[in-house]
Amino acid sequence: MPAENILEVHRLSKSVGRGEHQLSILTGVELVVKPAETLALIGESGSGKSTLLGILAGLDDGTGGEVRLLGSPLHQMDEEQRAALRAKSIGFVFQSFMLVPTLNALENVQLPALLRGDSDRQSRAQAQALLTQLGLAARMTHLPAQLSGGEQQRVALARAFSGRPALLFADEPTGNLDRKTGDRIADLLFGLNRDYATTLILVTHDEQLAARCDRRLRVRDGKLWEEA
Repeated sequence: MPAENILEVHRLSKSVGRGEHQLSILTGVELVVKPAETLALIGESGSGKSTLLGILAGLDDGTGGEVRLLGSPLHQMDEEQRAALRAKSIGFVFQSFMLVPTLNALENVQLPALLRGDSDRQSRAQAQALLTQLGLAARMTHLPAQLSGGEQQRVALARAFSGRPALLFADEPTGNLDRKTGDRIADLLFGLNRDYATTLILVTHDEQLAARCDRRLRVRDGKLWEEA
């Protein structure tokens, strides 16, 4: 794979079920993503965009085809190898925040770095800097249940960027938020993405959010269609 490509997908397919009950979700998907690109996957509910994101991130397998992420052939790797790649180079932001409820904001942001083997001192300093940058300096010791939805998603953003990922996957990152709060989260997401020169692949049904990306690809009839 050429070094300049973050992600390459060739002839990717995904089906579920067996025999006459088999359902095709993705068919012959082709995709190339370059460093620092921002890309939106859009489509109707049930179109397969979240399924595609899961396969691109190595969280699920396709039925056929090839996926190469940061030069690594996901289709040839076991789960342990994929998990190591994600821990080293990939960040995630989810619609439902996915914070550990028993850890405070600072500890949630620290966690990925600690799991990678960073020191407590180094990971704490980095987590504090990110939370301060996101306006949460006074909320670091609060548990997720003590934070608003917008605050929880800011903690999730800080956690996602704490490892300086080469690639960030975001699945409906503003889907659980009102428009004003969602716009604020989007501003922070794209601002951090520019600061860290991170490649972003975003799944969203929000056309306004998708329009902020460099490229928009619609998932329809199991294929990707690039939109102007």
